Amino acid sequence: MSELRFLVIGCGSIGKRHIRNLLALGHTAVTAFDTAPERRAEAEALGVATATDLDAHFRAASGDHTCAALVTTPTRLHVPVALRAAEAGHHLFIEKPVCDVGGPELARLEARVAERDLVSLVGCNLRFHPGLCTAKALLSERAIGRVASIRAEFGQYLPDWHPWEDYRKGYSARKDLGGGVVLDAIHELDYVRWLMGDVTEVAALAGHQSHIEIDTEDTASILMRFASGAFGEVHLDYVQRTYTRSCHIIGDEGTIAWDFGANGDVRVFTAASKAWETRPGPAGWEANTMYVDELRHFVACLRREATPEQDVAEARRVLDVALAVKRSADERVFVRL
Repeated sequence: MSELRFLVIGCGSIGKRHIRNLLALGHTAVTAFDTAPERRAEAEALGVATATDLDAHFRAASGDHTCAALVTTPTRLHVPVALRAAEAGHHLFIEKPVCDVGGPELARLEARVAERDLVSLVGCNLRFHPGLCTAKALLSERAIGRVASIRAEFGQYLPDWHPWEDYRKGYSARKDLGGGVVLDAIHELDYVRWLMGDVTEVAALAGHQSHIEIDTEDTASILMRFASGAFGEVHLDYVQRTYTRSCHIIGDEGTIAWDFGANGDVRVFTAASKAWETRPGPAGWEANTMYVDELRHFVACLRREATPEQDVAEARRVLDVALAVKRSADERVFVRL
């Protein structure tokens, strides 16, 4: 494949992170687009060209299979923008979640990606966290025997996420832009499914439980059953004043414990050892590394050297779980998938 060309659509914090990481990986053919002039200026300050007319860019690059679009807009705009890029023949990196409602438009995107043999990857950076990769390897080795359950938690005070801007105006706070903690923290639903297999049933409570000024849910407590028969518990919130992200996996021969703050380390207890052991993560690992590794993986997929960890079709299955959670909370029912 000739030199790859990248178009980053949406220059908020995650868009700018991807721009910096693409440049750090040596990809210099990067263009950025945002409807806000001040965000285009921020992208230019990083050293990339900017576009002011998205359709003109797509027309100029139509059919060029060295082009990839990174869709980093608010969630509600993911699929409409990705469809325009796919129509122009651009491969796709779409930030999570793939969208907020599913439906015919997402089905059209899936079909277009398949028809045009486009590479698609939906943001799933926790799959590149060394601690969770270690946990998955331990499960593959049956290190803790038959798995009975997994418990995962994420929490962070929403106003602290982007202290330089008014959280009430961000997409996380707005239902009309696809916000809310269930979709925003879909990483947890993705990685528990990645570790444990397909989800067959969910029950959930979710709602606005705090003083935070948003029109979406800020707390969710989720129960799930996996195809294996194992149980899952997932807690998500925008309320905790300290960042929390962790999981425990319980088997009949031991326990695996992961905490994001442990920088890639995983603790495992086995009946055979009767003690906790630490599986250390890579020396010097930092959080941005998983985003860099995610982009390396995307590039390998573009070069047909790897299969996407989570393409549009796989991301739809994760979205189905999230939408089942929201339906369960709204209707106070168990939902089967």
